[in-house]
Amino acid sequence: MYRKKIINVILLIGMCAGVYFTYSFYKVFFMPNTAFSNSEAYVFIKNNTSFQELLFELEPLLVSVKDFETAAIKKGYDKHIKGGKYVLTKDLNNHEIVNFLRVKNTPVKLVFNNQERLEDLAGRVAKQIDADSLSLINAFRDSLFLKTNGFTKQNALAMYLPNSYQVFWNTTPENFRARMLKEYQRFWNTERLDLAKKINLTPQEVSSLAAIVQKETAKVDERKKVAAVYLNRLKKRMRLEADPTVIYALKDKFQNFDTLIRRVLKKDLKIKSPYNTYKNRGVPPGPISMPDINSLEAVLAAEKHDYLYFVANPNKPGYHTFSKTYIQHLRNSRVYHRWINKQKLYR
Repeated sequence: MYRKKIINVILLIGMCAGVYFTYSFYKVFFMPNTAFSNSEAYVFIKNNTSFQELLFELEPLLVSVKDFETAAIKKGYDKHIKGGKYVLTKDLNNHEIVNFLRVKNTPVKLVFNNQERLEDLAGRVAKQIDADSLSLINAFRDSLFLKTNGFTKQNALAMYLPNSYQVFWNTTPENFRARMLKEYQRFWNTERLDLAKKINLTPQEVSSLAAIVQKETAKVDERKKVAAVYLNRLKKRMRLEADPTVIYALKDKFQNFDTLIRRVLKKDLKIKSPYNTYKNRGVPPGPISMPDINSLEAVLAAEKHDYLYFVANPNKPGYHTFSKTYIQHLRNSRVYHRWINKQKLYR
């Protein structure tokens, strides 16, 4: 009888141990462990994040960090942490959370446009992915990369086509740069290369001219007409004499790209700079800003006309008055300058 009681006690202890083990196993791996009330939460994991750093990041999102730690170690995740952006949904268990963090790196939407310099681009991109602006600008300016792919530090901005892109949050500066080169090469297909050749410009020169066109007019329906003026001047070996290039030259000289210059003065036209198209023939050595796709296409598919000059039209804000001769241009310019003097725009 006594022996039977001992056996029963042992069996009871075994059953309790089994129940406890089963419950503990279930609790660690399969019981919901999210503490947030929203339908989902975002986790941003930097490259080379340690397991302890990850636990610290996850703590506000979990009911039990200890249970997650146990599950992660048992599944070997603590040795194979991957950077990225991850979306955790409400009521996930630790088994699911680990699986999410292993394979569900979610791309982010990266957007940039209208940047004047590589520094501006680096700052804009750094706000959207993990890489900092210094590491990005170093990658953008890498001399070996530029030389290998036919760019210079002056025209490197042409490689970055403004658009929205799906990229991983933890992408490295080098991988981002490689992605942008791929997009650039995809844009410059055989058809566009042939169009550039017909107007005697390289793709980089098209970008430089497109940047001027975009600065000259915000009116999309006028860009092909403005582009044709500059192409006509290039054919005749005339200087482009584009005010936006003088503005860029002034900003570049004083290294102050935050200043707003609304009016170009006669003395400004004398500034010594490779970007000053009043003193230098041809297009500048690089784009004075980041041209959008529409501006690039405007240069490649410019109108056919004989205009050589244009000036802002005060009677049609945003648009310009075009002329074929310098005498006509002077008349139009007088009308514009009388108007601008009334506005008291001295700088």
